[in-house]
Amino acid sequence: MTLWAIIQAIIIAIVEGLTEFLPVSSTGHMALVGQLIGFNDENAASFMVIIQLGAILAVCVVYWKRLWAVAMGLFHNRDAQLFTRNVLVAVLPSMVLGLFAYKAIKAAIGSPIIIAWALIIGGIVILLIERMAHKATTTSVESMSLRTAIGIGLAQCLSLIPGVSRSGATIMGALMLGVERKTAAEFTFFLAIPTMAAATAYDLYKSIDHFRADDLSLLAIGFVVAFVTALAVVKGFVAFVGRYGFTPFAWYRIVIGLIALIYFSNK
Repeated sequence: MTLWAIIQAIIIAIVEGLTEFLPVSSTGHMALVGQLIGFNDENAASFMVIIQLGAILAVCVVYWKRLWAVAMGLFHNRDAQLFTRNVLVAVLPSMVLGLFAYKAIKAAIGSPIIIAWALIIGGIVILLIERMAHKATTTSVESMSLRTAIGIGLAQCLSLIPGVSRSGATIMGALMLGVERKTAAEFTFFLAIPTMAAATAYDLYKSIDHFRADDLSLLAIGFVVAFVTALAVVKGFVAFVGRYGFTPFAWYRIVIGLIALIYFSNK
């Protein structure tokens, strides 16, 4: 394990922690940065999937009281049961589709052009949705209807395309279905826990034989760095969205997508 390999892992993990919960596509950013710094070998895509679990752990730490209350009330508290139902129902569509599209997804992670177009188109979609009038009828995860949870789950399927953004797809889908901003943002955090846990477990199952001892050490470093970085982002994101909305992220996506498209088209 070389010093440069460690630096590459740290850079990718910082990118993951900063972008996992923003509607800008963490996978897309990691893949683009990976191309720029030469972190694009056969195990790079798996590394990028697996270290996302570090960022997800940050959600568990920040919201541990709420998650603990749900766990403790699962068999006797109606709100805890509704919370669990909505999260599990929303995670199923992308989990099933991801199982069948695994190879295509891994291949797309290695295509910066696909990612660039997904960033641009996603940014335009966010701008359009932000300009629509949304009447918020759902103000908590517990009060979310089954139909709304299923709709958000279907929207999350779009995030299987690298560059679309899991949080962006779920949040925009939630807004279109009448979920208010803060609840939409929090729901994408909670939805990330089973989604990324399943994605990590499946990726480890499919690729663990390809990892060497040095690769496992890099995974550990990436996991920790992604966790620490994401911990600093989670709560700040909710506050930022409450004040400024999602429009700044849309313009950011479009600019970064255009730069990536121009740069990698000439490669």
